[in-house]
Amino acid sequence: MKFYEYKAHEIFRKHGIPVPRGVLAASGEDLVDPPLPCVVKAQVLVGGRGKAGGIKFAHTVEEARQAARAILGMRIGPYTVRQVYAQELLDIAQELYLSITIDRSARAPLLMASTRGGVEIESVPPEHIVRVHIPPLVGLQPFVLRNLAKRLGLPREVASQVSDIAKKMYALFRGEDAEVVEINPLAVLKDGRVVAGDAKLVVDDNAEYRHPEYAKLPQDRTPLEEEAHDEGITFIQLDGDIGAIANGAGLTMATLDVLNLKGGRGGTFLDLGGTDDPELVKRAFEILLKANPSAIFLNIFGGITKADTVALGVTEAIEAMGADVPVVARIKGVNEDKAKQILAGAGMHSVGTIEEGAELAVKLRRAA
Repeated sequence: MKFYEYKAHEIFRKHGIPVPRGVLAASGEDLVDPPLPCVVKAQVLVGGRGKAGGIKFAHTVEEARQAARAILGMRIGPYTVRQVYAQELLDIAQELYLSITIDRSARAPLLMASTRGGVEIESVPPEHIVRVHIPPLVGLQPFVLRNLAKRLGLPREVASQVSDIAKKMYALFRGEDAEVVEINPLAVLKDGRVVAGDAKLVVDDNAEYRHPEYAKLPQDRTPLEEEAHDEGITFIQLDGDIGAIANGAGLTMATLDVLNLKGGRGGTFLDLGGTDDPELVKRAFEILLKANPSAIFLNIFGGITKADTVALGVTEAIEAMGADVPVVARIKGVNEDKAKQILAGAGMHSVGTIEEGAELAVKLRRAA
């Protein structure tokens, strides 16, 4: 779950992290009493707002309204700006970077900090980034924060505030089941205060059941992805035109990779997981068909999932929707002979290997 900046600021504030004052608006007229002077920011779930013209400065209410009108409706990446956030303009003396994310290889949270804030962290030379792993069972200890401040070369007054913010960030990270908590810039103001100038928050989708208050927040999903999400189906739309279906994220990604190697491009990522419900398979396949693929590559290894269950759901979906799209199936595992009979009876193409399946899917797609 990704959060718009204004919502991330609300959650930061709840955890005691200092943030600037700001108001949300869906039109210029909504900006009745913005904090002045202010910076008007496009609310989109993607970076690069400034380069796209999605951040403007204003010193009067009318300037703020004009900035909002100029930004609203703008396309930034794949998104149309529907809301803006007018945030008080900070008198910044120094910009820092501070984040906590998950280092999966180390199996631990990773604290990163830099004195070169305000730019994308990827563009900062590695020697200017302080990285500290946080032992999950021990947490973020005071001596770690003291060492962090020393390595950053921060004066005592600033160091104590940065340490306090880092401690609260880690509490937020744990309490909200976050994958990423990022402040860039972490602004050191000329009056000595340290404030989260920007906010990025990503919460683990698997923890959604523990945070029902976030369930209805808008996410960066297409309408079909939203439909699949509401039914508990793992479905992602891509920029290709070959529908890819497999069971398990690893096998699904491998299927996409092989399609790419054979000259095709995946149009969907549909992971059936371990479902053994023909009706759920049918529903997932119906959602995929709405994406209008030129061909479909079904790559199933039936361990937990029975191969014939998938085959039955697929054929029922195609019959119900009257779809006329070539389907290539590579099915191995439990009840695979029965599955192949079901698919052959529905006129689908059966193959023995993933390479054969990808090649045939690309060939049929080109023919279509």
